[in-house]
Amino acid sequence: MRVIITAGGTGGHIYPALAILNKIKEKESKSEFLYIGTTDRMESEIVPSKGIPYLGIEMKGLDRKHPWKNFKVFTIYLKAIKQAKEAIKDFKPDLVIGVGGYITTPVIYAAKKLGYKTMIHEQNAIPGVSNKILSHYADRILVSFEESKESFPKSKTVYTGNPRSEEITKLKAGDKRDLGFSPLKKLVIIVMGSLGSMTMTQKLKELIPSFASKPYEVLLVTGKNYYQDYQSLKIPKNVKIVSFYDAKYMKSCDLIITRSGASTIAEITALALPSIMVPSPYVTHNHQMKNALALEKLGACKIIAEENFSAKTVLPAIDSILNDEEQRKNMQEALKKIALTDSANRIYQEAKKLVRDEKK
Repeated sequence: MRVIITAGGTGGHIYPALAILNKIKEKESKSEFLYIGTTDRMESEIVPSKGIPYLGIEMKGLDRKHPWKNFKVFTIYLKAIKQAKEAIKDFKPDLVIGVGGYITTPVIYAAKKLGYKTMIHEQNAIPGVSNKILSHYADRILVSFEESKESFPKSKTVYTGNPRSEEITKLKAGDKRDLGFSPLKKLVIIVMGSLGSMTMTQKLKELIPSFASKPYEVLLVTGKNYYQDYQSLKIPKNVKIVSFYDAKYMKSCDLIITRSGASTIAEITALALPSIMVPSPYVTHNHQMKNALALEKLGACKIIAEENFSAKTVLPAIDSILNDEEQRKNMQEALKKIALTDSANRIYQEAKKLVRDEKK
């Protein structure tokens, strides 16, 4: 199978895209790929480092606060369509898959106009504007949440779940000793997205000293943009600060405090990992809060709004989950009920059917 896959901007789009790519490669080892991303976002570093053929195209999102600036964005968009068309005609794919981010719009549009088969994957419970637009140009639409099917044409929409769920279950659990932690103590991971958060960085810097007297250990993942902000702090012995971490350590921890992006939700449900969710209030349609509420209703997580995040709210919540085995067990059972751990394979099957002109 010859596949162009496009996704960009954040890990929430990039890692599901890579999970799909890896599954296709696993099933059809002779498959060939071209990854189309942006020139200046995370994927431009992550994807080439994995030896995957990569094309960077300049692309910007609409500026909703300053509409007059969108003339330049529109010009960039038209140029991106032209570049995408050239790449698609040169590569001659069997299928073009869009997995989210601004870059998917010109690529999927270009592919459809050239007559190539297209497929998109929506990670969130509430679909983004790009995928709502692209639903008119996609031959197959895959969704991570059952309720998302209502937002797209029924005739071409399939519930597959998020491919990160399958990939993370295959990881070998990380050894806590490699992080300088004790295998005998409970571990709490705190991570606020692959890039980090300016607001949460300030709140976390204030929270860190409070961990000094706690019996558990803490891995705080700052995100790419904020690691230097922590360098002047006095860090307790039971806390380790890193800019990035391997997801395998999620399989070794007892509790995660995190945002509630779609890929994170997929990972947590697949691992039945208790969590305290701090939804980002800065995303379109407040979809992270809606993602988290879907779990909280089932008793599968706790939510602390960003504005309420402090030692007074966080420390009791951590203690409550770590010290109450019944509560932890109930959370895990609720997560297991909604876990979908074969998502990448479901997506591969849909891709195969689409390439073979089979109906969904």
